[in-house]
Amino acid sequence: MSVAQPDDMFGDDDYPAYTMGRAAEITGASQDFLRRLDEEKLITPFRSAGGHRRYSRYQLRLAARAREMVDQGTALEAACRIIILEDQLEEALRQNEIYKRQDEAREDLS
Repeated sequence: MSVAQPDDMFGDDDYPAYTMGRAAEITGASQDFLRRLDEEKLITPFRSAGGHRRYSRYQLRLAARAREMVDQGTALEAACRIIILEDQLEEALRQNEIYKRQDEAREDLS
């Protein structure tokens, strides 16, 4: 089992590198807004040993998207649901493409 090196983590969109204060600064949202995204189950930040929230770049992109939608007048609950559904659709499409390539590879072997 290899231990992740710091350089490996910088490119990892899921590595929880950002404190709540930094996440709020990056996304242009308040810390309370980020807590509400957690309550709405849009993002679940990693908790440090001391219990502090840590956010990944991926989570910051979701938070920024939610902030944009709320700023445009979408209710927070609706914005979170829309983003969750968009994310699920994107993942389903990605998986579908993988399966399609696997099927094509099998057909090429036949």
